[in-house]
Amino acid sequence: MPGLPYVRLARPADLPALSEVCLRTADAGQDATALYSDPDYPGLVWSAPYVEFEPAHCFVLDVDGVAAGFVVGAPDTLAYETRLDREWWPPLRRRYAGQQASAELDYRVLDFIASPKRSAAEILERYPAHLHINVLPRFQSGGWGRKLIEAELDSLRDAGAPAVHLGVSPVNHRAIGFYAHMGFEPIVGPGEGILLGKAL
Repeated sequence: MPGLPYVRLARPADLPALSEVCLRTADAGQDATALYSDPDYPGLVWSAPYVEFEPAHCFVLDVDGVAAGFVVGAPDTLAYETRLDREWWPPLRRRYAGQQASAELDYRVLDFIASPKRSAAEILERYPAHLHINVLPRFQSGGWGRKLIEAELDSLRDAGAPAVHLGVSPVNHRAIGFYAHMGFEPIVGPGEGILLGKAL
């Protein structure tokens, strides 16, 4: 008989499942399988480096031993991005040297690997922590997203972060409403994306 879903810390063994969740939610919360030529692409940016460098701030929604959603983050975004610049992106740059985009959203990851985006200093002064959350559609109700966010906020608060920010697509209205209910407020947007922030 299937067990009840629950939230736990992520483990390295979860990486394939986290990559799958990334892929199936990478189009503003919807399935992006047809939009990437390599199914591993989204996870290279939005899940795997967190498990490697911020394991204390990575949580999964465990459904019968498999991650059906996750939240990841870092209490010090500047330190996290600096470490990725030193240890994560260079080997990926070598691995994907000369790789050309061949599907609609490939450029998002390939451009990120080639020239990683850094968070704006004025945002980090007020909201030094950040998080990302992705949950498979069938588990986006039932309060699981809230439980994941609460686990993440507790871990960031325990690490001494005073405030946290996150990005959301302006077309993902359901997510924007969810974050508002969680106490996040707009700090930048609209544009390519919206930034929301919350004091911890």
